[in-house]
Amino acid sequence: MNRLFLLPVGCLLAALFLSGCVSSKKFTSLQTDYQNLNQRYQASQVDLAQSQARVKSLEEQLEQERANNASLKKALAALQSSLDNSINQNTQGNVNISKLVDEINASNKYIQHLVNAKNKSDSLLIVLTNNLTRSLSRDELQDVDVKVLKGVVYISLADNMLYKSGSYEISDRAGDILSKIAKIIQDYKDYEVLVEGNTDNVPINRPNIRNNWDLSSLRAASVVMALQTQYGIDPKRLTAGGRGEYNPVADNNTEEGKTRNRRTQIIITPKLDQFMELIDKAPEKSKDTTQAVAPGT
Repeated sequence: MNRLFLLPVGCLLAALFLSGCVSSKKFTSLQTDYQNLNQRYQASQVDLAQSQARVKSLEEQLEQERANNASLKKALAALQSSLDNSINQNTQGNVNISKLVDEINASNKYIQHLVNAKNKSDSLLIVLTNNLTRSLSRDELQDVDVKVLKGVVYISLADNMLYKSGSYEISDRAGDILSKIAKIIQDYKDYEVLVEGNTDNVPINRPNIRNNWDLSSLRAASVVMALQTQYGIDPKRLTAGGRGEYNPVADNNTEEGKTRNRRTQIIITPKLDQFMELIDKAPEKSKDTTQAVAPGT
């Protein structure tokens, strides 16, 4: 528009000058104005070009910012999805940890229950042993050995005070000691009794006894029958067994060792089914904890 305006002005000035209608002074003034207008026009053109360049640069920046904004939105969506997954996994992990803690607490209670039961059993066995020992005379204690080993009471009786020589029949002398042992067994009805016969390694030479296995088993059976028939012990609590010469406690090469090996042991133990019941009550492991997801994975 400015260009269209300036061209006629120049032409008009030239025409006036040529026609002689304008004075020299006036023409000079008009020419000066024209030059000023032309300079302003040129300056305006430069400003316009610069403005257009700035607009283009701003448009390019705006487009870049839009692209960046779209990229940021996409990254934000991915982060939100990852955060949601982490929250879900953390929630599941907390549930599994809670279940695991409950199982540990249950197991600790069960273990403490077993410890208490064992401590109670050990205490009762010690009392049992003390009661039996106090009931025996000094002479009887020479032929009877009482001890507690691994939660079991062992009452070891020499064969010369229990049986007739070379026989499995109970002697009259054994009556007093067996009656005292029977009383202890009666007082502790929650315990089972194993009577175990043992011999030295000298082969038996009797027409009605085949070997030391026979002798040890028959002697144990004789004690069991006496406890049942003479002292009223429930036979369901009694077991008879023979170990022959194969469980020695001393050297069979000496007479003293052979004497120690010829013995009958009355073994008093807690009932096995009570321990099996405790085992059956053990807390079961939850299947969920085997698939626990660690938080943040």
